[in-house]
Amino acid sequence: MATKSKKTKSAGRFGARYGKTVRERLVAVEQKQRVKQKCPFCGKQGVKRLAKGLWQCTRKKCSKKFASDTYYLE
Repeated sequence: MATKSKKTKSAGRFGARYGKTVRERLVAVEQKQRVKQKCPFCGKQGVKRLAKGLWQCTRKKCSKKFASDTYYLE
């Protein structure tokens, strides 16, 4: 089984399939969605994506769970 390289990042799991542009777009979306986002309730960095459209603030004082955009908050 091939391993992903630094150049291909998370899209390395697809190998040579689907085309370079599609894989680059996928990497951009996945990098954005895995970063901690700003909470709309408390205003601090610390919101993580639980599932498609579900988000939760990881701070103990807030810890709100809410629905919003699918891949990343804006």
